[in-house]
Amino acid sequence: MIHPDHLPHTQNGEKTIFFLHRHWHVVLQIFLAILLLYLIPAIILFFFWSSTIAPLTSHPFLGPLLFLVASAYICGVWLLAFVEFVDYYLDVWIVTNKRILNIEQLGLFHRTASELPLNVVQDVTSEVKGILPTLFDFGTVYIQTAGETRRFVFKEVPHPEKVKEQIIATLEQERVRVNASAKSTVPEPLHL
Repeated sequence: MIHPDHLPHTQNGEKTIFFLHRHWHVVLQIFLAILLLYLIPAIILFFFWSSTIAPLTSHPFLGPLLFLVASAYICGVWLLAFVEFVDYYLDVWIVTNKRILNIEQLGLFHRTASELPLNVVQDVTSEVKGILPTLFDFGTVYIQTAGETRRFVFKEVPHPEKVKEQIIATLEQERVRVNASAKSTVPEPLHL
């Protein structure tokens, strides 16, 4: 994972403004989904153990097969939990005073990293949809450029309105800084 102080290709004077992950409710959703995946077989075992499943466990072929299927199911649920948590943990959005980095993990072996200089940002929009996002203050932030580049999407980040406002403020500060440095490098006109 990238540490906020060790960004790739750091530029002179670059400072990290935001280092964002998705909201904590995503971890809660993963936990509840895994819990449900474990409860369904437990409920089936509870209701059908004595009538159907218990006699099968003593069968010389079906008993080991049932144990193998149950073990594979448990391992599959653990693998699903691991993949989902890795996806959550390694999805990172970094905003600095010079650029925006979008690092997304897509499964275990696929990662996409995109970089966007602040000077090409045209629009920043935040969106909060639904009851839970409104109550827990999380949502999506869209960053659009003027070119054909697809817009950056910060999914399910905490405090999307504050993130949007801070990006706009950082963008304005960078534009003022660039304009000031451009004016200082322009030579004075010659008076003849």
